[in-house]
Amino acid sequence: MNTITWFVPAISCGHCTHTIEVEVGELPGVQSVKADIASKKVTVTFDAPATEENIKALLAEINFPVDVSAV
Repeated sequence: MNTITWFVPAISCGHCTHTIEVEVGELPGVQSVKADIASKKVTVTFDAPATEENIKALLAEINFPVDVSAV
């Protein structure tokens, strides 16, 4: 099992966190998703077939791109 945390600067409200948690949580292999408004961070715990790349791609697709420069 893998756990990763990313900085997602577009998080600004409860609707944002809900959208991220629901959308990413539906990916096969994702065990848990926690999006935090205050820190603007998303923590995902996952196994195969989910990968860091497809989780980041989904976040970008739903308009919550990861800021890799802030890691």
